[in-house]
Order: sequence, then C-alpha cells, then structure tokens
Amino acid sequence: MAMPAVAPVVDPHEIRELPVLVLLAHNRCNCHCVMCDIWRIKQTREITTTDLAPHLDAMRALGVRHVALSGGEPQMHSDLSSLLTLLRAEGIRITLLTAGLLLESGAETIALAVDDVIISLDGPPEIHDQIRRVPKAFETIQRGIERLRYLRPELPVSVRSTVQKQNFGFLAQTVEAARSLGVDSISFLAADMTSEAFNRPNGWEPSRQEKIALSVMDIGLLHEEIERLIIDCKDEIAKRFILESPEKLRRIVPHFRAQLGLAEPSAPMCNAPWVSAVVEADGSVRPCFFHPAVGNMHDNGLLQILNGPQALEFRRNLDVESNSTCRRCVCSLHLPRNRD
Repeated sequence: MAMPAVAPVVDPHEIRELPVLVLLAHNRCNCHCVMCDIWRIKQTREITTTDLAPHLDAMRALGVRHVALSGGEPQMHSDLSSLLTLLRAEGIRITLLTAGLLLESGAETIALAVDDVIISLDGPPEIHDQIRRVPKAFETIQRGIERLRYLRPELPVSVRSTVQKQNFGFLAQTVEAARSLGVDSISFLAADMTSEAFNRPNGWEPSRQEKIALSVMDIGLLHEEIERLIIDCKDEIAKRFILESPEKLRRIVPHFRAQLGLAEPSAPMCNAPWVSAVVEADGSVRPCFFHPAVGNMHDNGLLQILNGPQALEFRRNLDVESNSTCRRCVCSLHLPRNRD
C-alpha cells in the first residue's frame, strides 16, 4: 500500500512571490529639500541595465510585476531610457517617483515607457519652492506636467506631499495647488525624522529634527487643519482625489505627538519585508527603506539574498507592532501574499 504524499514544510518567512521592487535608480538629487539629505551626496551611483540584467531570472521567478523607480532623482540617470526598456520587455508596471524638475526635458521618454508618475509636492507654489530650495520649482513641475499631458493625456500623474513644520498649515492650499497642476490625485504622509534613510547614516541630531518636527502648539494647529481639510474637501476624499481616508489623515497627528514624547508611537499595518524589497543605487538590498541591508546584488543573486540566512533571520525576528523602527514608520505597505 502506497504511503500518502507528505506536503513539504514551507517556511512562512521564505519569499516565493515579490509583487513590488523599488529601485533607487540614481542616488543623487537636484533638489535641496530641508527634510532630506540625499542632495548632500557627491559620489554618483546608479543601477544600470548591466547591473540589473543578471537578476531578471530571479525577478521572473519571484513574479515581480511592479517596479517603482526612486532615488535620489531617477531622471538624473545617465541612461534611463535603456533601464525602462529592459523593464518594459519583462511586462513590468513602472512607477516613476520624481521631484519633477526634469519632467519637461524627459517627457518623451516617460510618456513612452512609464505607467504612472508620482511627483513630490510640498505645498502651494511659494511654500513648495521654499522647502525644495529651488527657485521656480513649482513652475517647472507645471510645465513638465503640461508636456506629459500633451504627449500622453491618459498617463496617470499624481502628487505626494510630506507634512512637516514648514507646510503643515497649508494642507488645503496644497490640495488646490495639486488641482491647478491638473493631476489625478494627491496623498499626504508625515515627514520621517528618526530613521537612517535618505542619506542619514547616523540619524539626525535632535537639533536637526526640530527643524522638521512640530511644537506642541503646532500639533494643535495641525489637528485643526486636518479636520478642516476633511470637512472642506469631503468631495475630494470621496472621489479619491485625496487618496487618504479621514482616518488615515488623522493618523498624521499622532506621529508628531510621538516625536515629542506625548504619545506612544504606533506601527502601521505593514508586511513590506515579505512582499517587496528596496535595491539601492550601490546594489544594497533592503527589506524596506528603513531597515538595514541584507545583502548586495553585486555579490549575490536577488533570490539568494532575499531568502538567504541574513534576510530569513531578519523576517523571523521582526515583529512589526513592537519594532522601534516600524513604530515610527511613515511609509508602509501591506499586500496579500498570494502564494500562501
């Protein structure tokens, strides 16, 4: 009598499907934003087609279907067109995350090969330019969007606004500015002040954090601003021009309260390390933007890195709800694990 087949034991922390891959295509940036230190980087690094090509088999095996190009500024890449062509040949959806200063000059390439564009917007024109520390940055973005719309009217274009000390009182005006740009939607997230991401290898000193953080009085005003936004822009929320629900918008306030020690930080629902990965311009592979690298794609294959001893140990030991980094996260991801 034949013995029944025994199903193999599957490690729940082994990655068998990776829907999302974030590529920091270029490490430098052409903005000088007050809430980011990437612009301080002097040595240029980027992910080339030669770097990525050896990992295509692993990307196919993992079922990567969405690549987000970030940085730095991905449009500063020396041969972005070739990188996009390589990804398009794999049938991968491509999102471009950009500061928008090079949209106009690169519009033909983007219109041809990118599936959607997300532009950083920090407020109405004067506030945006002040935070970016680039004269006429808003005007430059506007011209870029107009050019994209001319070339490919149906291309989804949205903006994302990082809430911090210099713009928290202008949220409704930021929505109006987004509308004036003719984009499809806007989203808001709180500024990250505590992680080592964004070229802050040792984190920020408290004095630097204070330039981005809100005071106790500011937090009260932010609460009022968000409540006004929810009331005055209820149609925009309902129609998803503002992507966040009222509940998600209200979560921005506790983030700043926790920064001042007025509340316990609370982790968002997130499974990013199990459904995505971040590849930096130097080849480092991270579970997400904020946790340490678990390997480098110049040393090993992507599949070997993601399911190697270091990465498996990290995921096995990661409790999102209690992890100090996760509890202060401003940019989470939660996707179903389809092969489970």
